Amino acid sequence: MTVANRFAMLAPGRLVLLSGIAVILGAAAWLSLTGLQRQAAIASAASLLCVVVVLAILRSGQRFSRDQHLNAICNFVLNDSAPSLITQSDGLITYGNAAAERTFGPIAGKTLAGLVQDRLGHVSPILFRLQSRAAATGSAREEIVSNSNQLLLAVHDIGPSGFAWRIEPVNLQGAGTLPSDSRILPMLMVGRSGAILSMNHAARQFVGARGKSLDTLFPDAVIVPGTVMDVATVAGNQPALIAQTDAGAGRRAIYLLPPPAVDASTPELTPDWHVFQDMPIPMVKIAPDGKVQAFNIRASKLIGVSLVEGAHLSALMEGLGRSITDWLEDTLAGRLVQKSEFLRLTRGDREAFVQVTLNRIEEDGAPALVAVLHDATELKSLEAQFVQSQKMQAIGQLAGGVAHDFNNLLTAISGHCDLLLLRHDQGDSDYADLVQINQNANRAAALVGQLLAFSRKQTLRPETLDMRDTLADLTHLLNRLVGEKVTLTLSHDPLLQPIRADKRQLEQVLMNLVVNARDAMPSGGEIRIVTQDLTLTKPLTRDQVTVPEGNYVIIKVSDDGKGIAQDKLQKVFEPFFTTKRTGEGTGLGLSTAYGIIKQSGGYIFVDSTEGVGTDFTLYFPALPQQVQDVSPKEAEVVAVAGAVPAGGVILLVEDEAPVRAFASRALRLRGYTVLEAESAEAALETLQDETLKIDVFVTDVVMPGMDGPSWVREALKVRPDVRVVFVSGYAEDSLGEAQKKIPNSVFLPKPFSLSDLTDTVNKQLH
Repeated sequence: MTVANRFAMLAPGRLVLLSGIAVILGAAAWLSLTGLQRQAAIASAASLLCVVVVLAILRSGQRFSRDQHLNAICNFVLNDSAPSLITQSDGLITYGNAAAERTFGPIAGKTLAGLVQDRLGHVSPILFRLQSRAAATGSAREEIVSNSNQLLLAVHDIGPSGFAWRIEPVNLQGAGTLPSDSRILPMLMVGRSGAILSMNHAARQFVGARGKSLDTLFPDAVIVPGTVMDVATVAGNQPALIAQTDAGAGRRAIYLLPPPAVDASTPELTPDWHVFQDMPIPMVKIAPDGKVQAFNIRASKLIGVSLVEGAHLSALMEGLGRSITDWLEDTLAGRLVQKSEFLRLTRGDREAFVQVTLNRIEEDGAPALVAVLHDATELKSLEAQFVQSQKMQAIGQLAGGVAHDFNNLLTAISGHCDLLLLRHDQGDSDYADLVQINQNANRAAALVGQLLAFSRKQTLRPETLDMRDTLADLTHLLNRLVGEKVTLTLSHDPLLQPIRADKRQLEQVLMNLVVNARDAMPSGGEIRIVTQDLTLTKPLTRDQVTVPEGNYVIIKVSDDGKGIAQDKLQKVFEPFFTTKRTGEGTGLGLSTAYGIIKQSGGYIFVDSTEGVGTDFTLYFPALPQQVQDVSPKEAEVVAVAGAVPAGGVILLVEDEAPVRAFASRALRLRGYTVLEAESAEAALETLQDETLKIDVFVTDVVMPGMDGPSWVREALKVRPDVRVVFVSGYAEDSLGEAQKKIPNSVFLPKPFSLSDLTDTVNKQLH
């Protein structure tokens, strides 16, 4: 039952009683209204009284005919000062008062749309929308704006007689005057490009015209939410406190609030705090000592339950870098150039950041501050991701550079140690010391390998792997690692597809994850390794990473340990980050695992709940079953089976003297003739002797002046049959496409042992 029908069922006496009550309540409210609010109240009261009286006439006129009903309504609106009309449902005007005749001219035979077309343009859709709403709810009203007119159009359903319309011109307040009623705060709806999509009635009144873009309203051009800015109006530039909120679909709503009064001479600009309660912008009123005096609903939702009157601002947010009390004092004294700061909220349920802009106000001669808040959590999250990416990239570059230098040193140390071991047997008193040097050099090489793994600059030897076989080979070692208190269980998908990865490096990843799981359960527990096939029919997005659709092999390592705190979860893959005590870990295990997985084309994710446990999930692209290849070990056996060094001429090019000395001695011990060059330029000069026969070039990749691939390409123009061995402390990827364009070339990573070098050269000669 509609509101109109409910009124129509009331007896005329009750309607009169309701009207009397409305008058009494209206008189009481009248005393608290301002001039502009009284104007709006008059219009609303006139419309309400019209409905009440018309419905009373309809109710008491059950014994009247339809024409008598219509005459009674017409007599009521006859002397209305605003244009009032009665139309049929099709829009044909059946009656109009004198004000309508004076405003629009002759009415007879016209429709409402045709009558107002000259003043408001094509408004048929608006009239249809209003009439449909009135038919459903009893009444409707809407403000209609054109280039030269602003009208308030109200319509009431009067039953079989049709619809009663009242057209009231809007009395404009002076341009440049901001209202203080929160229900009519000026608001602009702005698109992505800065175009003003719409302005409400209050905004048009304040500006005095319809704005098209932000740059026509704001001389300062850049909108800074939470600050007082000049707005260009027809009355000149006027100050307004800017508040902004996201309106979805790339739009934003900009509110023009009354600016805070800076002294007692402008008290009329100081808005009543209750005005801002329903504002969509979080706002907090703060005393000079930092205690909260008032706040609106949005601020309460943003800051949380800790926001109460009397709470100190320092208890609500942190991360300023200095005392919040000093910040407030500087703002009150006007010493700050930048009034906006980004702070972290202290709420414990989630991490949140806010942009806080302080504005000084004065109430009853006492200074205070209004803080306009903007939720900056997403912005700070993106900023943190960017900083993290930059940090990881910088550390990766540093790790790669350090690893290169260390690999040169380790090549010289371990190489000369190999040369010494050739001259000592196990009965020699120095033999054990040499073995210790060699073993520790290998440990240092493994640590450098971890740095290269993190920076994704190590050399991988991928091969086709069945994870069931790989884990079966690794189970014995893993059981020794976990100890007696921890149980290790494996579960495999019976139809598991193969993957392509470096077996040695993948084993290192699994060992790191298992060791971490063991350390998380000092009292014992269970570690579960599960493998399964997974088909993604659509991309998987999580942790700012998108896994493309396709077939994957999943390896999940789970434990029942103490878990990882949420604030530390995003840092677990950072190098040197560890939750273990000093001396219990280097902090490189997970960063190494991350680098190996990413360099192998896979993905790694972590899920953890404190007190419950942690899951590490690895995604590897699955290989079709028909794809087969020969493992590096098998290829090596085939290549060198029966191969014996048969001599040859080697041109060794290495800028590091200790490495060059070791390599030349090692090759000579195996029967090769070695020509040395300390640079690429020296090597090319040596090759100018056309009578000199060279079998293999052994050259460093990165050298001062011309690099390895560059001089080799020059040399091969004259000597195309010479084979090449590239050596480098960087990864094989550092060669890029250069090595692929050089025929008969292989790569040997540093540090290499005596046997590694001689075997590689021997394979190139055969």
